[in-house]
Amino acid sequence: MSEYVGFDVSEEETSFCVKDVSGKILARGKVATDPVALFEVLRAHCVCPERIVLETGTLSGWLSRELGKLGIAVEVIDGRQAHAVMKLQHNKTDANDAALLAEIARTGFCRPVCVKSEAAQADRILLKARAHLVGQRRATQNTIRGLLGSLGIRFAKGSGKLAGLVREALEGRDELRATIDPLLRAAAALEREIARLDKAVSGRAKDDPAVRLLMTVPGIGPVTALAFAATIGDAERFAKSRTVGAYIGLTSRRWQSGEMDYSGRISKYGDAMLRALLYEAANSLLTVVRKAHPLKDWARRRIRKRTSHKKACVALARKLAVILHRMMITGEPFRWPQKEAAA
Repeated sequence: MSEYVGFDVSEEETSFCVKDVSGKILARGKVATDPVALFEVLRAHCVCPERIVLETGTLSGWLSRELGKLGIAVEVIDGRQAHAVMKLQHNKTDANDAALLAEIARTGFCRPVCVKSEAAQADRILLKARAHLVGQRRATQNTIRGLLGSLGIRFAKGSGKLAGLVREALEGRDELRATIDPLLRAAAALEREIARLDKAVSGRAKDDPAVRLLMTVPGIGPVTALAFAATIGDAERFAKSRTVGAYIGLTSRRWQSGEMDYSGRISKYGDAMLRALLYEAANSLLTVVRKAHPLKDWARRRIRKRTSHKKACVALARKLAVILHRMMITGEPFRWPQKEAAA
């Protein structure tokens, strides 16, 4: 007898539903969100579980990996697809969601997604922690600019010496400086922690041959290279390199109905952090890297012909994603054209 199981996971509790091959509910209930508790549910209610499904979420990767260690194969399905089906329910409850996930397991309606390894997840945690601190630093600096701007004290954008400029501008205004100083100290503390995480990222990049390989591409530093390697994981799971652009959300959305058929903005599906980093790399390649390369020429032709700098950066970011994936497959470093390399 084959059983199909759906787990609707929340922070504290997980609703489960077990169905047979005909769709009849054999068991349902709630247990603690813990791999051992879920294992006990399967042992108590399943003789031969054919397919076990849970949707993507904060805890899905951890549960999948831990149940795998206990000998239980779990499929993690795309939460967007699952939610699209769940919207058809008249009453949304955890129990109904678990039953619907069990039905998805029985019918195979949704395709499973790749679960990242624990090492890849650790790299992503490092990168997200760094991104959070960078965002906090930017927000703190913008707060300082905004507060002082209301008094007509303004500073050039992008200044890397904001603290010194602020203290110079507030010379002799002790009361105002006492108010702003805590923000300056907070920004300085964030700067120190960002530097510490940057050092950790560089160490990870140095230890990983795949990341070092990706860093041979112009505009790709340790942060972007590590993010790409951690997000893509097993490069062989993509049949074609060009599908990586769609996976990251750098391809346009298409709407077609009858005689109408047009492409809109990029989908922005997939990992937002990697997408932003690739965009920054593309912008760096166009504006900072001085060495000539056909990639730059291609992007600049797009700007001259019919589009903006931002759209050219998006297109170049998509090309960079394809190139980086191909490099992971072949193991070959990026090479400049021969005539440019000799120059």
